[in-house]
Amino acid sequence: MSAAANKELMQEIYDELAKGNRMPFRNAMAEDFRWIMKGKTAWSRTYEGRNAVRIELLQPLFEQFGSDYKNTPLRIFADGDHVIVECEGRVTTKSGKPYNNQYCLIFRIENGKIKEMTEYLDTALVNETLAPPPWFTKAA
Repeated sequence: MSAAANKELMQEIYDELAKGNRMPFRNAMAEDFRWIMKGKTAWSRTYEGRNAVRIELLQPLFEQFGSDYKNTPLRIFADGDHVIVECEGRVTTKSGKPYNNQYCLIFRIENGKIKEMTEYLDTALVNETLAPPPWFTKAA
């Protein structure tokens, strides 16, 4: 796909995420999708495969949310098979805390599917607002 087509795909996905519809993002993930979350949080690591992303990251994350998660794109840039999305996510946790994070996401797209995403975010907000995922064990 061209850079323009890749940008259009991500624009369509984020237009839906801004409304709270996560399905286009979910449907665009390749089976071997890789999500790299940068930083130093209990959530920070590389998630390998669409099922791991869904079960180990998204499910425990969204279980903490008390309202619909919405993510609004601010800027989208494309160069070949890479698309960069600057965006803002907004949600309230079940404990009543706002979790309004800002992201810079770098996507690699192959044949109309998202193969990889590298996520840069406010890790201090993650640490202050979210409980660790159930699989997390703190190193001694």
